[in-house]
Amino acid sequence: MTRFIRLFVAALRGSETNFTSGNINRALFLLSVPMILEMVMESLFAIVDIFFVAQIGTEAVATVGLTESVLTLVYSVAIGLSTAATALVARRVGETDRAGASAAVGQVILISLSLAVLMSLTGVLFAEQILSLMGGDAHLIANGAGFTRMIFASAPAIMLLYTLSGCLRGAGRASDAMRSLWLANGVNIVLCPLLIFGWGPIPELGVMGSAVATTIGRTVGVLYQLYALTRPGSTVQIRRADVTPNPALIRSLLGLAAGGTGQFLVSSASWVFLTRILSTFGSDVVAGYTIAIRIIVFTILPSWGMANAAATLVGQNLGAGQADRAETSAWRAATCNMVFLALVGIAFFLGATTIVQLFNSNPAVVSVAVDALHIFCAGYVFFAYGMVLSQALNGAGDTRTPTIINIVSFWLVEIPLAYTLAHTFNWGPTGVFWSVAISETLLAVLAVFVFRRGRWKGVQV
Repeated sequence: MTRFIRLFVAALRGSETNFTSGNINRALFLLSVPMILEMVMESLFAIVDIFFVAQIGTEAVATVGLTESVLTLVYSVAIGLSTAATALVARRVGETDRAGASAAVGQVILISLSLAVLMSLTGVLFAEQILSLMGGDAHLIANGAGFTRMIFASAPAIMLLYTLSGCLRGAGRASDAMRSLWLANGVNIVLCPLLIFGWGPIPELGVMGSAVATTIGRTVGVLYQLYALTRPGSTVQIRRADVTPNPALIRSLLGLAAGGTGQFLVSSASWVFLTRILSTFGSDVVAGYTIAIRIIVFTILPSWGMANAAATLVGQNLGAGQADRAETSAWRAATCNMVFLALVGIAFFLGATTIVQLFNSNPAVVSVAVDALHIFCAGYVFFAYGMVLSQALNGAGDTRTPTIINIVSFWLVEIPLAYTLAHTFNWGPTGVFWSVAISETLLAVLAVFVFRRGRWKGVQV
């Protein structure tokens, strides 16, 4: 037990950054712990905001929902660049090329700011039109346009918070990425109620207060990341020269980022289509499905931490010329993830009703959510391998292959299968749930097949 506590503290401190030697299980643990906590912090941002905004009223919640729907475009680009940053920085660190790693981070900052400013200006200038396009009425637009402008104005902070986290993870400094999210969330949690409802000399800003609090929180997180990436003696230490445009490096980053962005958009679009199919069965079905998905997303956060750890391990070890160690690291992470999700799946299967009733007591909604959880659990073991090996491919710099796998699994199989089972075979919502389990299983099979072929070992980034 004492040894475990010491290892846990070491993971939080981030005392080790190069994982090209030593025990693989230890390396996986040291990277996974801070990455898991980082994932929890990311999800907490949305939960905190919507908790306080919901106390203002339905219109405020609708304003946040409509704005966040469009902001998905910013998130998708940020996630794509973050994936590219992790792959490129991890490879340079593995090669012990600190100057190259620093140059990569500098170009990530340059690209992030350039793209974010363009998206920011679009949102600020066309806030009313965006809300109108998303179906907002005149009253909502009049009251919510300021919130939308503020959120889009914060696009540089949103983008950098994601992409610099990717850089830190690639450099093996997952603990710094974790701490930046802790800081950002801490500031947001304190400022949200103060700015939304007012206190003493602080005026009541309503839904605009949520936007201001979130922006300040994210900015504080980014400032910490920049400090971590510029302090002397760090694995990666960026200087002013690193931010000078490097066309070759920019092309490489954008090429990698395109795959990461594509993966996010493909998977996000598939959920939209599934929701549309389920909406034909009534609001109780949609509500049950939404609850089930949110429960699933929260419980697989540790899995994403392990998947991101695998990406860093693969990238660094390929850079060090240790392809076999990179492969072993990925399989080890996938196996650990399988054990974890198998346990979660058993818990869901046995206690689904109790878990769902914590969110909703409507019998019709509970019945749908329980069915969804039971069926999703059938694909959990496969899902464990699919998510880790896909991220391992991303970490190797092969972002194109996971994108193709996602298109095949989600667009060519999941969506048509969901409609066919639900309507043609009259399985109803159950057919949609089975399409998810089947497509996730297919994704895992394809990921295992591609990973075993080993072509990713020769990818140059």
